[in-house]
Amino acid sequence: MRQPISAETRPARKRSIILRFGIFVFAVFMVISMGRLQVELVQKKDRLSAAKKQLEATELKIEELQNLLENGEESDFIERVARERLGYVYSDEEVYTDISGK
Repeated sequence: MRQPISAETRPARKRSIILRFGIFVFAVFMVISMGRLQVELVQKKDRLSAAKKQLEATELKIEELQNLLENGEESDFIERVARERLGYVYSDEEVYTDISGK
């Protein structure tokens, strides 16, 4: 024989379903938030890595210029700048460009 459903058991069941749904929605929200934070973390790590590489290159240039100032002559410095930045060569010099991409 079945017992009649009382008024007290129904609201508890509805609250239980609402509570479960609320917990589920909160869990989905947290998973999505964690995914976004993970993507942002990866992007910031990439930016940090690029900034570190740029810093190393700049420090290397500074060290090179300091060594040149201490040990080299001004004519060596001028020649190297003319070759690297301006693309100048001596008139009897032949320049080859590697187009293979290696």
